[in-house]
Amino acid sequence: MDAIQSLLAGFDTALTPMNLLWALIGVTLGTLVGVLPGIGPALTVALLLPVTAKLPPVSAFIMFAGIYYGGMFGGSTTSILLNTPGESSSIITALEGNKMARKGRAAAALATAAIGSFIAGTIGTVLLTFAAPAIADIAVQIPPGAKFALILLAFVTISATFGGSPLRGLISLLFGLTIGLVGTDLQSGQARFTLGFPELLDGIEFVTVVIGLFAVGETLYVASRLRKGGANVIKLAGNARMNREDWRRSWKPWLRGTALGFPFGAVPAGGAEIPTFLSYTLEKKLSKHPEEFGQGAIEGVAGPEAANNAAAAGVLVPLLTLGLPTSATAAILLAAFQQYGLQPGPLLFITNTDLVWGLIASLYIGNVMLLALNLPLAPVWARLLLIPRPFLYAAILVFSTVGVYSLNNSVFDLYLLALFGVIGYGMRRFDFPVTPAIIGVVLGPAAESLFRTAMQQSSGDVGALLRQPLTAFLLLVVLAALVVPQVLKVRARRRSAQP
Repeated sequence: MDAIQSLLAGFDTALTPMNLLWALIGVTLGTLVGVLPGIGPALTVALLLPVTAKLPPVSAFIMFAGIYYGGMFGGSTTSILLNTPGESSSIITALEGNKMARKGRAAAALATAAIGSFIAGTIGTVLLTFAAPAIADIAVQIPPGAKFALILLAFVTISATFGGSPLRGLISLLFGLTIGLVGTDLQSGQARFTLGFPELLDGIEFVTVVIGLFAVGETLYVASRLRKGGANVIKLAGNARMNREDWRRSWKPWLRGTALGFPFGAVPAGGAEIPTFLSYTLEKKLSKHPEEFGQGAIEGVAGPEAANNAAAAGVLVPLLTLGLPTSATAAILLAAFQQYGLQPGPLLFITNTDLVWGLIASLYIGNVMLLALNLPLAPVWARLLLIPRPFLYAAILVFSTVGVYSLNNSVFDLYLLALFGVIGYGMRRFDFPVTPAIIGVVLGPAAESLFRTAMQQSSGDVGALLRQPLTAFLLLVVLAALVVPQVLKVRARRRSAQP
């Protein structure tokens, strides 16, 4: 009952005219960036961090939430009409959805993706409404040592999940942790990793890092490959719509995809990629038309799209209750909280009730807005795919530069932006995932602070961490996450080498 009462109070906040306007701006921008290839919600929220610094926190996060959910909705358009997944979680949608579009069924593919996203997003938000307060009540009692171990677990699992190589993921994480430690140590007063530059004594602005790695790095990477072929966009005639048979074949995959996606999104390193692949495999096994898979099966679009959006709702559970981001967008949202002097976690539900519940309530509103935007306006969004890439990425580069310069009016920040842009390009070029680096920058200082607090409470006794049952268990899981996959790989190699 407390959750329902809090949610109703949240609707009072979210339904004010200004916050409704920000929600509409957010979902429209989110759909826009989801449709445009290579631009996602993480990059968009990062670009808007300098602009929204003067906004009230509730309004800013309602807009950010709209961008986040809108990006999940809009990503299916690119996958279906262009066969170019903007996010790794949309690969399966491209596999079946583009085949449907080539058979003249683009409208049905877009409709099942949009309606499935709405259903999954709404169910996921309901689960978030009731799960988040319960987890927050438990999380208040977690000691600093266990919170430190939990962050370590997130570091290891996220580094191993993103990208093709766990080693590259860990290197990316180490780079992010190093950047997060630049500046003056508040406890000892010592300068760390400043290389003699006084401008670095206060640390590096997170916005500079994330815009450099995401926006500038992506722009350089796309520009280096722009001449490798033009876009082949399938034309869409009329609105997104489904016939009775499409509805019959889609509603069960929507529900099954939702059931798979939410729990994966809510755990560290779960993400949306695994449940979308699991949903596709499950639908193929359960389908009465398995021969259509690989040729344009509507179940292969409905299930994975629902799993994708349910996972997006699940990601907000650890972010709001524990302060743990499990995706790139969640990491940037965490940085946005810190920009306002807020720390997501169990106390956020007590100290900033209006913000938390206004944000959750806005997710329900945003889902309805997104359905209204995506079904009748599908041809409009499809036309956005015809925007020339050079114009698009040149605009991103200009906006990135202006946004970073506006933070401190510092030319030195522009040099840092260019440096991180080149590093971001190199990471993409050599297949180093960017997400672990971003999470390292955001969570590194928090992990250091929690470790120091735990050491102060135990008078410097590191062994005290192992004597706390929860902390010891989490550290054991961290060790298993590092060792077990390697052991399994060695065993697999030995078995394959045997005659």
